[in-house]
Amino acid sequence: MNKSDFYYDLPQSLIAQHPSQQRDHSRLLCVNRVTGALEHRHFYDILDKLQSGDCLILNNTKVLPARIFGIKDGTGAKVEFLLLKNKGDDNWEVITGPGKRAKPGTSFTFEGGLLKAEVLDVLEGGNRLAHFTYDGNFYEVLDRIGQMPLPPYITEKLEDQSRYQTVYSRYLGSAAAPTAGLHFTKELLQKLEEKGVSIGYVTLHVGLGTFRPVKEEDITQHIMHSEHYVLPPETADLINKTKANGGRVISVGTTSCRTLESVATFRGKIEAAEGDTDIFIYPGYEFKCIDGLITNFHLPESTLIMLVSAFCGYENTMHFYKVAVEEKYRFFSFGDACFIA
Repeated sequence: MNKSDFYYDLPQSLIAQHPSQQRDHSRLLCVNRVTGALEHRHFYDILDKLQSGDCLILNNTKVLPARIFGIKDGTGAKVEFLLLKNKGDDNWEVITGPGKRAKPGTSFTFEGGLLKAEVLDVLEGGNRLAHFTYDGNFYEVLDRIGQMPLPPYITEKLEDQSRYQTVYSRYLGSAAAPTAGLHFTKELLQKLEEKGVSIGYVTLHVGLGTFRPVKEEDITQHIMHSEHYVLPPETADLINKTKANGGRVISVGTTSCRTLESVATFRGKIEAAEGDTDIFIYPGYEFKCIDGLITNFHLPESTLIMLVSAFCGYENTMHFYKVAVEEKYRFFSFGDACFIA
């Protein structure tokens, strides 16, 4: 298939700039992936759509406040760093802007000296390797001075940074939120468990590659970014038990989906696993684990809408996206959700 097959026209006004006032009050478009039938609900109605014996799989990664602003030592020129990946020994892969100010050997100061950095190398693709020095705990310093790395299509300031974290976020490491999970409240999760829905967790640290556009018209030529995942033993056991008892495995988000399908595809079964995945799921892929998907509405021509099309069917997907635009659903990270099963 071609990249242009996944294009749809989206008015700028439908790109959500802020989260909904209450997490679980977003709208929810329910899609029957067999018949294509649609139902317009609210997210808290997910309680009616899930059944006793189902299990929800959530991604408990936590977003780093990874955008920091400082000055170049000696000149005072302003610079922005976006931390991408911890390379160990206080070395991080970062994106710098402007890049020309971050040549190897240059140093920078953030927040009057709470954090300092020296650029060690220019990496393939133009990212930098930087070494940081600080007093105390690096993540506590970052929490004090950093900002959430919001996607480029969100241009307004986020007043409450916790709204770009899920209520169950635990392990720091993401450069972007697993946004399907932003709709859940602790109270809603508790009600689901009381109904008999089991809840399990995986960890996949979301990279900025999730926003990388597909450049090749032939989508099979696209090279996916790699992300680190952990599927713990208790979650693997839960999934296998759910399947054995005839329940459904519902993935919350494309990141949870990619984790589960990576393990099922490359190991041949669901079992405890840890590694890196660059799985690219597009129409024609045969799903080996998930039975349902909760996800937000994704960018035109993105790998994420391709994944949804693989699960829901291409015609169904492009139809319900058209309906979502007509019905003025809110799109992307802070937008509304859909439940596909």
